[in-house]
Amino acid sequence: MITETSAVGFRQNLGEMLNIVQYRNDSVLIKKDGKPVAALIDAKLFERIRRMQTRFDALSARLAESFAQVPEPEGMAAIEAATADVRREMKAEAGSSPLIRRG
Repeated sequence: MITETSAVGFRQNLGEMLNIVQYRNDSVLIKKDGKPVAALIDAKLFERIRRMQTRFDALSARLAESFAQVPEPEGMAAIEAATADVRREMKAEAGSSPLIRRG
C-alpha cells in the first residue's frame, strides 16, 4: 500500500511515516502543492532499485555501443517493427487464453 501525505504532513509526522515504511513495509508518497515530489521507501527496496538501475545503465551502454554505426532512421524502424511483432504475439496469446472471456 502507498500512503500519500503532504510535505507539511510528512514533516509533522516523520516518526509515524518511518514506522509505516519500516514495520508495515508500505511506501509514503510525499506531495507538494498536490503534486508528487518524493517517496519514502524501504531500504531493501531502494537497494534493489539501485541494482536494477545499474544493470539497466550497463545494458543501455552496451546497446548504444552495439548500434553506434546504425543510422538512426534504420534503427528506429527496426525497433518499431520489433515492437509491432511483440504486440501481435501478445495479442494472439491473450486471444487464446482460457481466462479471458469474450462478449
